Amino acid sequence: MSRTSRTGALAFAALLLAPAAARAELEAPRPSPKETLTQRVGLTDVTISYSRPSVKGRVIWGELVPWDKPWRTGANEATTITFGDDVTVDGQKLAAGTYSIVTIPGKTEWTVIFNKDTKLWFETEYSAANDVLRVKAKPEPAEMVETLRIGFPTVGPTSAVLAIEWDKLRVPVTIGVDVDGKVRAAVASAKADDWRTPLTAATYLFGQKKDAATAWSWLEKSISIQKNYSNVARKARVLADEGKLAEAVKAGEEAMTLAKTSPDKPSMTGFEKALAEWKAKVK
Repeated sequence: MSRTSRTGALAFAALLLAPAAARAELEAPRPSPKETLTQRVGLTDVTISYSRPSVKGRVIWGELVPWDKPWRTGANEATTITFGDDVTVDGQKLAAGTYSIVTIPGKTEWTVIFNKDTKLWFETEYSAANDVLRVKAKPEPAEMVETLRIGFPTVGPTSAVLAIEWDKLRVPVTIGVDVDGKVRAAVASAKADDWRTPLTAATYLFGQKKDAATAWSWLEKSISIQKNYSNVARKARVLADEGKLAEAVKAGEEAMTLAKTSPDKPSMTGFEKALAEWKAKVK
């Protein structure tokens, strides 16, 4: 066979084999499709990966999922949760990392378990020796959810509700994150000419209505580094919130002057309206 013939034969053979290889890589849709979601809680990312079985007319609680026995809380591979930072679960500490979620459903109380074995497949592989944290949770009646849902129905600045929802049942636990610690660390490590970090930190604390003394010290630090429209306008708003309207007006007028000379050309429409309202009340 000539070199040209051999090359053509090899090319033809490769063409014949290509569809078979493609078929070998094809993954059929799963009855319980996989979902991965990431939710930022405060400044911490929380990622959940799980497979979602459906009710399909079956009796779920007490039959498909037995009472008082470990359940891998989903279908197929282990349901896993990854915390980017240390967190609390219903007030109990849990270190950053990836865990499988195993639950023990009960008629009046569930046990929600964070287990360090993330390769769980069948119920029989679960070992309590690998448990890192267990918390108790109260199941709640809920509207029908056909396909298992694990997610965050409520998210706040420093915590979120993690809920397991399926059939007509909802099981919530609260995930808490340490925003204050991160904020304080950021201020402590900020560069000498960084006015934005203490301003952002002060705005956060004022918004949470806690530790006003520290919030004020950070705001004044920002102003001392570089006085500008952003930090002086924030000072005016805080003074107004504290009922010190005359001082708020004075700071507000200074903020307006700074804005007019700022190369950033900040939008002042909302602030101008607030300033006018403070002036009207001072009179």
